[in-house]
Amino acid sequence: MPITIDFLVYDNFSNHCMANCLEPFRAANTLSANETYRWKFVTLDGEPIQTSSGLRLMPDQVFGNTKRGDFLFVIASYDFRKHDSVASRRALRAAIKRYKTVIGLDAGPWLMAGAGILDGYHATAHWDIIDEFAEEFVDINIERQKFIFDGMMGTCAGAMAAFDLSLALIRKINGVTVALDVASIFLSGTDTPQQFISNAVCRIPMVQKTLEIMHANIEDTLTIPDIAYDLGVSAKQLHRLFIKDLQQSPSGVYRNIRLSFGRHLLQTTQKPVQEIVLRSGYQNLSAFSRAFKVRFNQTPSQYRNHF
Repeated sequence: MPITIDFLVYDNFSNHCMANCLEPFRAANTLSANETYRWKFVTLDGEPIQTSSGLRLMPDQVFGNTKRGDFLFVIASYDFRKHDSVASRRALRAAIKRYKTVIGLDAGPWLMAGAGILDGYHATAHWDIIDEFAEEFVDINIERQKFIFDGMMGTCAGAMAAFDLSLALIRKINGVTVALDVASIFLSGTDTPQQFISNAVCRIPMVQKTLEIMHANIEDTLTIPDIAYDLGVSAKQLHRLFIKDLQQSPSGVYRNIRLSFGRHLLQTTQKPVQEIVLRSGYQNLSAFSRAFKVRFNQTPSQYRNHF
């Protein structure tokens, strides 16, 4: 069964925040060739609303008529004080009985706090309002973090942090490999500057540095001992760090990075398969095909024919 997500949006919300939150789930569906996530947009009264940049959004449903779901994202940005109404508070209090997890984005945590559903929880909010947030809601343990999960409640600081929050959820639900693929799909290609390859999936700086080296050396692959030597650590120590951070070996992660790059080329280019094999760091087609089928449950030719 797909994981169900309802986005409760308020007038004048940031579509930048929405896109940063939603696109990783869309990418996870694409990469998995599966509808892992299913979502819809809802408003308090079922009427269309407008984003902060003037885009019109037609909701799928009235919020009060939604059924039980896995996640509720509450997205508000500008005019959040005006949106903190009696109707909103009543609707959010009722919603916690229907959803396993409720997450506020941008100024959404203010509306959750106004409804009283964050009392006693650790939470954050957009940093432009976090000081007044702390003054207004003294029963909440407020911290200046990018995002916080505490029990069934989640809160997020803003548009850029929303991408990291979604990556964290994908890592938990789909696993590290899919999360790393999603992180890289928005900045794919070997010409990407190294400072833009970092992502929120890794927690240990040495692992992140290793991933940067791996991404920069897809075609001309390096050995794990050589990478470890360049980083000034032993191969055993690097292995331990990867197991601790990603629950996978460096060689396994490196192989998945190369296979994901090969899949990207199969899907988005008309390059000959033999060229894709070489650009993915493999010396022969049979070895690439075997590894590709183990990872994606189909041969490279079958995958390309699908698209």
